[in-house]
Amino acid sequence: MLEQRTLQRTVSTVGIGLHSGQKVGLTLHPAAPNTGIVYRRVDLENPVDIVCKPEMVGETILSTTLLQDGVRVQTIEHIMSAFAGLGVDNAYVDLTASEIPVMDGSAAPFIYLIQSAGIESQGVPKRFVRIKKTVRFENNYGWAELTPYDGFKVSFEIDFDHPAVKSTNQTFSIDLSKASYSREISRARTFGFMRDVEMLRSKNLGLGGSLGNAVVLDEYRVLNKDGLRYQDEFVKHKMLDAIGDLYVLGHSIIGGYHGHKSGHAINNLLLRELIAQPDAWELTTMEEEKESSVSYAGELGYATA
Repeated sequence: MLEQRTLQRTVSTVGIGLHSGQKVGLTLHPAAPNTGIVYRRVDLENPVDIVCKPEMVGETILSTTLLQDGVRVQTIEHIMSAFAGLGVDNAYVDLTASEIPVMDGSAAPFIYLIQSAGIESQGVPKRFVRIKKTVRFENNYGWAELTPYDGFKVSFEIDFDHPAVKSTNQTFSIDLSKASYSREISRARTFGFMRDVEMLRSKNLGLGGSLGNAVVLDEYRVLNKDGLRYQDEFVKHKMLDAIGDLYVLGHSIIGGYHGHKSGHAINNLLLRELIAQPDAWELTTMEEEKESSVSYAGELGYATA
């Protein structure tokens, strides 16, 4: 039986918010089976818990933000991607400010943090959302769809008309039923363009961004001295974001995801479209691990059984 997972112990870190620029403390705690991922604003006079689910996503401008009664938790996609990649079902995430710290702009620091806490099986069946028929959301910016697949396959296409991006692969596909999320995806960093800095900061966005937590491009090249971590880091980071956005569903997916110029808004609207079509999905467990199409190899991510 594939079992739900939580953390073995509490672990903490400190960083700054990518968009707010605020210092923030983050603490991860174990949680009971069927809790899900719950964000707690412990800096407030009356702390607020926000359960991570699609209908709680209130803003999707350059990040995925949860909103509840005016209380916000911004930029959850990277840590959600790490939880998804390591198969962590249940955890409390305490914050001392309104935004998850950006760390180095990827999911790798969160992978390290979770692995430092340790991962514990909980003796309760892990529940998956199995895609039974294709669901698609499309607008003028791009599209994304979920399709039936016996495993978890993710494909993504970007289309940036920039010399440094065009010199890399702008399409990528991976079957995370057979490959390591930590090795193949988790180190891809967020990226941005110098030409957009003034506009973003006028909207109180990107206030914490730097060469230490993002891949930054001028009109022609990557400005980071060490260059890219992956030859196709740009598309892999968009895939990393998508994996995190999908995990807002509250369960791992058995199916395929394909995104074309998709972003946080399209990903969330795709989940809402899925929920609105109850004949397109089902909740399922995998009682026989040896027959499972998805399992977890230690703490590295998806692997075949």
